Amino acid sequence: MSQLLEKAKDFVVDKVANIKKPEASVSDVDLKHVSRECVEYGAKVSVSNPYSHSIPICEISYNFKSAGRGIASGTIPDPGSLKAGDTTMLDVPVKVPYNILVSLAKDIGADWDIDYELELGLTIDLPIVGNFTIPLSQKGEIKLPTLSDIF
Repeated sequence: MSQLLEKAKDFVVDKVANIKKPEASVSDVDLKHVSRECVEYGAKVSVSNPYSHSIPICEISYNFKSAGRGIASGTIPDPGSLKAGDTTMLDVPVKVPYNILVSLAKDIGADWDIDYELELGLTIDLPIVGNFTIPLSQKGEIKLPTLSDIF
C-alpha cells in the first residue's frame, strides 16, 4: 500500500513540476518622467502566458540598486492580469528621489549615468499550484536627464 502511495505522490510531483509556467523578461528600463521630487524610470516587462485563460497578477515587487546599494524598492499590488495564450507588456514605475541620486555622485560624475541592477518579483496566481513568483534581474545603465530634458 505504501508503494502505491509513493508512486501516486511521485506522479503528482512530476506532473506539477512539468506544468508549463508563464515566463517573463525585462525588455527595457528608460527615463519616464522628471519632477521636482524624483526621477521616475519605467521598466518594461514582457510576460508570456501559455494557458488558454487569463491569469491574475497578485503583485509586482521591485528592488532598484546602484553601486551595491538599494536606491528604490516597493510593490505594486494587483496590477491586472495576463492575457490568455498571449504576451502581456507590463510597465513597472520606479521612483528615485533626488537625494539618493546625490549620494551616488561618484558613479554619476564619471559618465552622467547610473549603473543599475533591477530585481523584480512577479507574483501570479496559478491554478492548482497557487501563488508563483517569477524572479527577474537586469543590469544596465541609465542616462540621467540634463537640464534640456527637464525644460
